[in-house]
Amino acid sequence: MPFLGQDWRSPGQSWVKTADGWTRFLDEKSGGYVGDISSFCKKDDHNKENLFNSLNYDVAAKKRKKDLLNNKAKTQYFHQEKWIYVHKGSTKERHGYCTLGEAFNRLDFSSAILDSRRFNYVVRLLELIAKSQLTSLSGIAQKNYMNILEKVVQKVLEDQQNIRLIRELLQTLYTSLCTLVQRVGKSVLVGNINMWVHRMESILHWQQQLNNIQITRPAFKGTTLTDLPLCLQLNIMQRLSDGRDLVSLGQVAPNLQVLSEDRLLWKKLCQYHFTDRQIRKRLILSDKGHLDWKKMYFKLIRCYPRKEQYGDTLQLCRHCHILSWKGTDHPCTANNPETCSTSLSPQDFINLFRF
Repeated sequence: MPFLGQDWRSPGQSWVKTADGWTRFLDEKSGGYVGDISSFCKKDDHNKENLFNSLNYDVAAKKRKKDLLNNKAKTQYFHQEKWIYVHKGSTKERHGYCTLGEAFNRLDFSSAILDSRRFNYVVRLLELIAKSQLTSLSGIAQKNYMNILEKVVQKVLEDQQNIRLIRELLQTLYTSLCTLVQRVGKSVLVGNINMWVHRMESILHWQQQLNNIQITRPAFKGTTLTDLPLCLQLNIMQRLSDGRDLVSLGQVAPNLQVLSEDRLLWKKLCQYHFTDRQIRKRLILSDKGHLDWKKMYFKLIRCYPRKEQYGDTLQLCRHCHILSWKGTDHPCTANNPETCSTSLSPQDFINLFRF
């Protein structure tokens, strides 16, 4: 209708239905002319022009707003595509794997634990994952993690070696799982809660088995450590990188107890693991006024990380960007493949998959 949106009840105006439709007439009191259709049309044209301009402004404003939103969406999409590119460039293209879980599954750590040179490396990696990366593993990777851990425990039970190392690993994992199970409402674990409770029970069972180990002496009779000259005994003890091993070795025999208290032995151990600055901050004097290197060592390990030492490590080829175990050749196209390999510590390996 022609009066749609207009106040047809305004004083001095009247609407009459004609053959051409509804027409507005102005009374004489209103200052208009009766039947002056041209004045109405001109006014209506003016209103239409204003309305058209207003609509154009609204359309232009909406278009600008839409374009702005589209530009933002394109920018976000560009950043997302760029992130995907970087994500792929730093995993699939560089390392051959997408996530830490995928690398953990495909690098075959199960067979690596059978190699004594790689055993400590795998155990350290399991410990780091238990501390902070367990929730980043997929369900399959977490299952594989527990399977590898079970094989590690079985190997220690059979060989009766590295008992303390695995005890610490199991304790770290159990502590982490206790924290994660309490937060199960936040979906921090993959799988049913009963499955994780069963796994925690398995960890407790493994800990009990390790505590019940009775180390048997070898059956053969031959030369023992105490049969060697004192200089050779001291030379062997200097090759131990863990002070707790020195303490345990000193409890075997009285003469080894004397050697295990050697100040020079503990001094070299401190200098091997820690910097001079770290040592100066933790100086401890004995009753005789000398530096007590043994007490300093155990104080330093509570404050600073020790130097890690492994017989074999994972290697990253800087040319091919491929991960492989040390000594495992891969078809590298570099002129000098030996110079392109970089040794990765367990922490360096985990850092490869952090974004």
